[in-house]
Amino acid sequence: MRSAMRAVAGGVLVWAISTPPVLAQANRSVNPPAVPQVPKTLNVATRVGVPPFVFEENGELKGFSIELWQKISEELGVQYKFARNSNVRDLLNAVKTDKVDVGIAAISITSDREEQFDFSYPMFESGLQIMVLAKSTGSSSPNFLSLFFSPSLLQLFGIMILIVLVPAHIIWFSERGRDGGMEISHSYFPGIFQACWWAAATLATQADSMPKAVVGRIVAVIWMFTSVVFVAYFTATVTTSLTVQQLQSNIKGPDDLPGKVVATTKGSTSAKYLSDRNIQKLEFTNINDAYDSLLKGEADAIVFDSPVLMYYAAHQGKGRVQVVGEVFQKENYGIVFATNSPLRKPVNNALLTLQEKGIYQQLYDKWFRDR
Repeated sequence: MRSAMRAVAGGVLVWAISTPPVLAQANRSVNPPAVPQVPKTLNVATRVGVPPFVFEENGELKGFSIELWQKISEELGVQYKFARNSNVRDLLNAVKTDKVDVGIAAISITSDREEQFDFSYPMFESGLQIMVLAKSTGSSSPNFLSLFFSPSLLQLFGIMILIVLVPAHIIWFSERGRDGGMEISHSYFPGIFQACWWAAATLATQADSMPKAVVGRIVAVIWMFTSVVFVAYFTATVTTSLTVQQLQSNIKGPDDLPGKVVATTKGSTSAKYLSDRNIQKLEFTNINDAYDSLLKGEADAIVFDSPVLMYYAAHQGKGRVQVVGEVFQKENYGIVFATNSPLRKPVNNALLTLQEKGIYQQLYDKWFRDR
């Protein structure tokens, strides 16, 4: 019996010694450590309308964040489908409710968001900045040319022309060819021009004659009172426009924002910044509406992410707006996941790989330096 056991033991020893190293290694790795399983197709939420990070051109998504995710997906070996959102609040809600697997755009990493989501390593360093209407270079005086052609004054001039025509026609009809009356031709032309001149001169309190007919005198009295009101309104409009221009030219940093009307987007870190400091704000669903409010004079300034404002000022808003002051409230952008998402580690590894290969730097140069 002992001899039999010795024979078996010897055989096992000989087999162990003679087993090839590769086979032995394979036997040791039968149970490898568990790794996160990445789905073959990912649903990716993004926010449209924040160039140069994400924007739509001919129905196709483009931008730094879009191309960065394309490179990440190549490293992960997965397919993806983009889900478009108009604002960051909807994007975060889609991630939180598991409607999508991941979100990427220009999403700031904040302490409040860290409590509800997981974020990747920072993919971009950003911060807030201020944008105002452009002013004449080298001059602190108001831009009277832009004021004269502003929408509010052009509208006012149009109204003035229309209301001048009303009394002018009444005066022409009542005073035409009247002996001892105003010198107005009986013919429509040039009689109506003479009546319009009288109405405009009365508006400016420079009329050199008055109508003699009863109807003409009644109209003249009404028109004189109307002129007083109109001149007062015109003066107030010009004064307001000049004041707004002066206020805008005085905004040079965040300390100048109190007392101003500032536009931004809903649910953004810039909106929170303004609320925390009790600065009056106009909140819009997307940043393009905020740009319009500034150009129309409804807002004195815009506070938003610095790279987004810089891109707009250098492209669509060139010559019309300018970014002022230094970057403040510095923050980082990240890719957002639901809490404890198994995708966080693989995506972080892919980001590091892209940085090591120099691919991230190529994308950065393309969207922020070469343009």
